[in-house]
Amino acid sequence: MTYAWLSLGTSLALEVFEASGFPKRTDQDQMNHNVENFNFLSAAGDGSYRFVVEACRLAREGKVQGIVTAPLNKAAMHAGGHKWPGHTELLAHEFGVENFSLVLSAGDLYFFHLTTHVSLRQAIEDLTPQRTSNVIELVSAFTKALGNPDEPIGLAGLNPHAGENRLFGDEDADILAPAVAAARKAGINVHGPLPADALIPAAVKGKWNMVIVCYHDQGHAPFKAVYGDDGVNITVGLPVVRVSVDHGTAFDIAGQGLAREASLVLSLRRAAQLAPGWDHVWRTAQKK
Repeated sequence: MTYAWLSLGTSLALEVFEASGFPKRTDQDQMNHNVENFNFLSAAGDGSYRFVVEACRLAREGKVQGIVTAPLNKAAMHAGGHKWPGHTELLAHEFGVENFSLVLSAGDLYFFHLTTHVSLRQAIEDLTPQRTSNVIELVSAFTKALGNPDEPIGLAGLNPHAGENRLFGDEDADILAPAVAAARKAGINVHGPLPADALIPAAVKGKWNMVIVCYHDQGHAPFKAVYGDDGVNITVGLPVVRVSVDHGTAFDIAGQGLAREASLVLSLRRAAQLAPGWDHVWRTAQKK
């Protein structure tokens, strides 16, 4: 069994590395027969974890300039003994970074997330002024690295109508608004909290390129509904570019020849585009 990491030169190329402990070939008939049993197989979850860790090692050693990941099943990884919420958190741990964000992107549009793979209740608890400020600063650093230091940043409210003067909750006024005010005082062109049902449609129509959402489904549901295979997942805040597909493992269609490769191919292309200038993104993010 092999795993491919992105290596970049003047053109896109793939370097394939053998992962120790896995067979190089699997009998196709046997594999098809066992597809259903692969759903939460602990060995597969352990392998998924080890592939990611190895990719990070190669990147740290400068042997690859980027990492492109296929979907990872969280339950299988947990069954394999690795209790990470997902790729993003594992990658951040491997590179020793604390300020990072899962970012969905299609073209020039970027959806940064304040929280990701946690319950909605936990996401609300994790929504703090410090985390909000950190991500605003991360988005600002990213826009500077892209050559657009004054790019407007829209922050979606947590509650309906962004709380509407505390009628629908206090979090927008007590957590998000102060972080926005502090960032604007520091010269960052951020706006909000804005009602998500107004901000996100406006972003899809091109009014905003940089959007910050509060929790997983606030960003993922509308993004996937609009962009589908035209979107990718980027981790901003790492010292190396990492791009992934924006879909899951799709066990329901495994072994049927129905899976599409479009998002994975797009992820490879986006990584190739971003990698040459990623060091600037990383250094700018460190400066905040």
